[in-house]
Amino acid sequence: MIMEQQAFLCLFLFLVSFLSLKILLKANKSKGKKLLPCPWRLPIFGNLHLLNPNKLHHSLLSLSNKHGPLILLHLGSIPTIIISSHDVAEEIFTKHDITFSGRPLLTGPKKLFYNCSSVTFSTYGEHWRQARKIVMLELLSARRVRSFETIRVEEVEKFIAAIKDLSVANLSELTLSLANNIVCRVALGDKFADGGYGGKGGVWLHHLLKESQRFLGGFFVADFFPALKWVDRLIGFQGRIEKNFEQVDKFFDRVIWEHIKKEKEEDERSNNINGRGDKEDMVDILLRLHEVAVLHGGFLSSIDHVKAILWESFLAATDTSSATITWTMTQLMKNPRVMKKLQEELKQATNGDTHRLIQECELEKLPYLRQVIKESMRIKPPVPLLLPHETIQSCQIQGYDIPAKTRVIFNIMAISIDPNVWEKPLEFLPERFEGSKVDFKGQDFEFLPFGSGRRKCPGINFAMVIVELALANLLHCFDWSMPDGMKIEDINMDENIGLTTHKKEALCLVAKSKGSFHVHGTSPFSATSTFSIPNKPHNSHFSLSKKHGPLMLLHLGSFPTIIVFSRGIAEEIFTNHDLTFSSLPLLTGPKKLLYNCSNMAFSPYGDHWRQARRIIMLVLLSTRRSRSF
Repeated sequence: MIMEQQAFLCLFLFLVSFLSLKILLKANKSKGKKLLPCPWRLPIFGNLHLLNPNKLHHSLLSLSNKHGPLILLHLGSIPTIIISSHDVAEEIFTKHDITFSGRPLLTGPKKLFYNCSSVTFSTYGEHWRQARKIVMLELLSARRVRSFETIRVEEVEKFIAAIKDLSVANLSELTLSLANNIVCRVALGDKFADGGYGGKGGVWLHHLLKESQRFLGGFFVADFFPALKWVDRLIGFQGRIEKNFEQVDKFFDRVIWEHIKKEKEEDERSNNINGRGDKEDMVDILLRLHEVAVLHGGFLSSIDHVKAILWESFLAATDTSSATITWTMTQLMKNPRVMKKLQEELKQATNGDTHRLIQECELEKLPYLRQVIKESMRIKPPVPLLLPHETIQSCQIQGYDIPAKTRVIFNIMAISIDPNVWEKPLEFLPERFEGSKVDFKGQDFEFLPFGSGRRKCPGINFAMVIVELALANLLHCFDWSMPDGMKIEDINMDENIGLTTHKKEALCLVAKSKGSFHVHGTSPFSATSTFSIPNKPHNSHFSLSKKHGPLMLLHLGSFPTIIVFSRGIAEEIFTNHDLTFSSLPLLTGPKKLLYNCSNMAFSPYGDHWRQARRIIMLVLLSTRRSRSF
């Protein structure tokens, strides 16, 4: 007993001496430097006791209201700066962007994204530059995002049709299914898409996704007390995230194997006539780049990097899109004046035609819809705390000295409801954006839902078109009300905290259909009735063009088909986009009769077609040859 007491006393004296020495050394090191304001902190735990993990951004807002918009917290043993002011954010992103472009290696991202080899979570350097270049130029370029339009429209159509059949629509779940199905088809191809809305399809993948999101936004001891990382394994956290990672890894092994197998089968059938072009999903694109990198060296030479980028695309696009749609519908239900005004805009844009869906090309005609979405993201930013940054070298901000390796958190919610910037900041007033150039692209520092600078979210355009198209059709096709026995005041605005802020309680509403809407809003015919066209297709198409315009989209069965009835449009296509429109579909008749479309007229665009055309033009039908006949 005496020996145990002596051992405890020795340990206690050692800890006191160690902490005292550490504080003394830090004090000497800090002499002559202007330090940030910091609330009183506990030994070892620092300022962790001041934070409510269930309302973290609200806790940080309270601290900034008390101590200022630029404060230092000690979260465990990690010094962390909290930014809650647009002018501080502007100084950082315009003058010190590189310095603040680092990322801390946190436990969740490190495990789930193959040692942080994705774009969002990788540390600043050459690896990050190469990863971002691939994402911006190959996966999420403006052209690539446009090429996914058919998928978005088809999924929104299924989404609207599913709601039409429900007595009460759980929009929280339905919007998650919508975003998940779009991302799944875009990233992995049709085979891996859920295909259902509210059904049992894709439940396993949904569960895997939610589990990963919880780990990414969860608390790991190692992230605040690096010397105590063994505690995460002791209490089971490490084991659970490793199990989740194993499931993710096996899933992507299967996805990649299926794509390689499919590519080989297609190559054998088509005899390598041409590439897949815009029909490629993200896996196809990344595997193509992976093959090049393996041969010539490069960022994607590791298949783990391919998996990291794919999984990040899933988590980011699915979560933020569904959360934004749900919160916007919530705000509209609580503000019927705004909903009525928005529905009136939709009515005018479609000339009151409720027998069709809103098309993507019509979104530009809906400025008030944009204002509503901006206002929703201002009051309820999908990511209220930007992912942590880390300084890669020391600098000065607002006259304060900031050491290297300091963790940095931007409280976007605090910035977007700052009463010094926004009039009536807690009121839902979309009109505040009318005539305003304030946007979410990262240049207006009072409104940064997607961040700014080098670390700005690369998927803004991809996410926003999903949000706009879904919301436009939800409000165009339906009138909305509360379920029986509930009032608008009963809508719970509490948040479920993670990396992305969702509603704590699901948004369940009653949808009353306004009309019998059809595919894309371009044709009143159903998919089956289009088969009445073949007798006089040119006359039928001409009649449709008189009603819907010289450039329209029909769905002939499951195939989206553009019909052009204008000299001006034809001229634009053949002069500005001839290469884009040069391919031909592999139709059953030509494929069988012309030896797998290996002639010139019916072969898809590619090297085979070029060689066949060259033979025809130079050997068989040259001017000299024609004269010889």
